[in-house]
Amino acid sequence: MSSIKRNTISDGVFFNSVKDSRFKTMKISVNIIVPLAEETASSNALLCGVLTRSCKAYPDFTILSKKLSSLYGADLTSSLRKSGDRQILTLSASGIDDRYAFDGESISKELSTLLCGTLFEPYLNGKAFVESEVEQERRQLLDLIDSEFNDKRIYATGQLVKNMCQNEAFGIKRYGTAEGIKSVTPTSLYDTWQNLLKSAVFEIFYIGDSSADKAQEVFANAFSQIERSPIELTNKVIRSADSVNHVTEEMELSQSKLVMGFRTDSAVPDEDVNATRLMCAVLGGTANSKLFCNVREKQSLCYYCSSRFDMQKGILYVDSGVEGDNLEKAEKAILKEIADMQSGNISDFEIDTTKMAVINSFNSTNDTVSGIDSWYTSQMFDGSFKTIDELSTEINAVTKEQLVDAAKKLTLDTVYVLKNK
Repeated sequence: MSSIKRNTISDGVFFNSVKDSRFKTMKISVNIIVPLAEETASSNALLCGVLTRSCKAYPDFTILSKKLSSLYGADLTSSLRKSGDRQILTLSASGIDDRYAFDGESISKELSTLLCGTLFEPYLNGKAFVESEVEQERRQLLDLIDSEFNDKRIYATGQLVKNMCQNEAFGIKRYGTAEGIKSVTPTSLYDTWQNLLKSAVFEIFYIGDSSADKAQEVFANAFSQIERSPIELTNKVIRSADSVNHVTEEMELSQSKLVMGFRTDSAVPDEDVNATRLMCAVLGGTANSKLFCNVREKQSLCYYCSSRFDMQKGILYVDSGVEGDNLEKAEKAILKEIADMQSGNISDFEIDTTKMAVINSFNSTNDTVSGIDSWYTSQMFDGSFKTIDELSTEINAVTKEQLVDAAKKLTLDTVYVLKNK
């Protein structure tokens, strides 16, 4: 994997480029980063989708689609996520690399211009967005909320986060609330857009073989026309839990859900974050993990049982699907596996196979342009960007003693149970 080049092109606006000659395509992503807040999350989420539906130069979806088709079938998308106490709106454009275009046409310049059009010159009705487009995007967001409620695994994890982080911004969903989405108007959405242009932090990523200079120039010129005052981004990390909060919810379902949230006392950019990441994988991140082999396979207490580490918040999740009669047994079995790790019960085989699995997952991201984009965008708040080789070397250097120390720092914060009525 190639290393990344980073330039500041405006106040709070950073242009990052990675040159890779293996692909015939390129990708540009504009990440708009703001604090995750209850008052603005829903409006920001709605705006994210509306911006890629049209722009002043291409005022409806049909005309915009024709433009994308003329650029050798280019693609324009939007996505929304949260990272720690930050909300990230992403506008992405992908297409063929410049070297494959006819007559010296620069696809990177065209797509950068199109992205700037959606961002800086959206299709407006005076000082308001077009109502029909707002309504279409509102309906899609509300459908997304319904779909997440119907997927009980996603719902249970969301409820764990909501209860565990109720006094933190992280407890807010990435799209806010259904009530917040319903309350947004075309006029209030215009105010949201204006505020983002002035106060958000922008991280732009260019992945491709051709020079990124033309794309960078387009964005630099566009941002030079905007008076900016970027907001400070913060992230609250709670190091340990003083007590355990048990939350139980009942509804009609066939399979109960048990989700446990632990504070790890480790988050980026701490030096021990890789030890915690590997410890989490040994616990429940691979097919050879303790939770999979012992709790699921040997004891047959769960339909699935895995762990995941959020490096921004320093939270480790254990997520399982359980028969209602086995909830208490499953919780005790999970805690026993953690206690075993804390006492040093980790074999060389478990460590070696987990390191290989983790590094293989790193390498798999290097197979596509989108994977490389995801690799680097996931490190925006880590303090520095690392290549796969650099991070793999750090993972391989983690010792058993460091894994045991990481396990000893775990403190159980919240246990959420969703069971049948």
